[in-house]
Amino acid sequence: MNRPNPRFFGWMMVSGLALIAIALSIWLLAAPVVPVLASELPAAPAPQDGAPNSQCLLCHGEPGQVTTFPNGDPLYVSIDPSLYGASVHGSETMSCVSCHVNISGYPHPVSGAQSRRDYQLTYLETCKACHTEQFDNLQDSIHGEMFKAGNENAPTCTDCHNPHTQPPMYNESGKVNQNVRAEIPETCAKCHNNIYEVYAGSVHGSGVIEGNNPDVPTCADCHGVHEIVDPTTASFRLSSVEMCAKCHTDASIMDKYGLSTAVLDTYVADFHGTTVTLFEKQHPDEETNKPVCYDCHGVHDILSVNDPEKGIAIKQNMLVTCQRCHPDATTNFPESWLSHYIPSPDRYPLVYWVGIFYKIFIPTVLGGMGLFVATDIFRRQVEKKKKSEPTSPDEKSPPGETGEKENAKSDEEVKP
Repeated sequence: MNRPNPRFFGWMMVSGLALIAIALSIWLLAAPVVPVLASELPAAPAPQDGAPNSQCLLCHGEPGQVTTFPNGDPLYVSIDPSLYGASVHGSETMSCVSCHVNISGYPHPVSGAQSRRDYQLTYLETCKACHTEQFDNLQDSIHGEMFKAGNENAPTCTDCHNPHTQPPMYNESGKVNQNVRAEIPETCAKCHNNIYEVYAGSVHGSGVIEGNNPDVPTCADCHGVHEIVDPTTASFRLSSVEMCAKCHTDASIMDKYGLSTAVLDTYVADFHGTTVTLFEKQHPDEETNKPVCYDCHGVHDILSVNDPEKGIAIKQNMLVTCQRCHPDATTNFPESWLSHYIPSPDRYPLVYWVGIFYKIFIPTVLGGMGLFVATDIFRRQVEKKKKSEPTSPDEKSPPGETGEKENAKSDEEVKP
């Protein structure tokens, strides 16, 4: 009887194992992919306060992660590591759990928020820990007042500032980051889109949005950042003159565009400005029917004064503007306006020379009258002093004067 060859058995065993491996591979490739729930994953180490943010970004740095609230609102929980690293909060000295204080392990605790807005409001006072002044200003602003009145859609910190991507407002040299400044109108447009569309076509808006011009105002330059007040109040309207003057009296800005910096002085010197200034000082909460800057120039739709359709440097356009308050104004009415310029030999020469004449004539007349009155008073005082001085004993009376006086005295004594 022949004995079995051991090499044959070894070859058969290797071949069998290879067939089993091939079959297993085919089965795994053909099997359907079953998603693994977060609760089925092994517990991950929780990031601790002061730990590198990279621990959280191991999971949240993966793109395309979305969770859904019961009402159907999606919440994107992926964080772009590059954007976060360049943000104002991206420093390793501030850990994620400094804000997400309820995160202490993995899986994360289930949020009871029913919508994305509910979830945002759970972090309503989180920013206060580091930004107390800004937070308090927001509470006193028109936005804060709206929220306290029950409007939950009124903007909170995270509606304007994305905490994971907000770049620093100032660069290393302490100057304003112009790219961040230029994005302010788009931030406001989330709620005020109609106003944004008007502003974008104005001389201010186009300068910011299209040219990133640091010389023209954004929304925050006129309305403020966190301390935004109600722009429909009388106090805001009266104080708007000073608001406009911040830029329009700055020669370093206006000289670039050939604009007058005498706007405030010329406005306050005329009847309109004098009345408004008095109202602001004495009755800041009372309405006045006298025009402020934006009554003539516009609010969000301000155009160049030389714009052919609406620029008030054009006589006909200015007449239309004046007729809003002066319906009886005729075509020559705007000619009395000097366009915020102080008269000079080159600009409004007739007004300039008339002004020079009166500057000489009036002091001369009044000065002459004053000199005449002063000399007359002096003369009268001298004469009065002479009359009041007593007669010197060395002076002798003329002959016969003493006898006449004595006789007159005797006659008076004889009378009954």
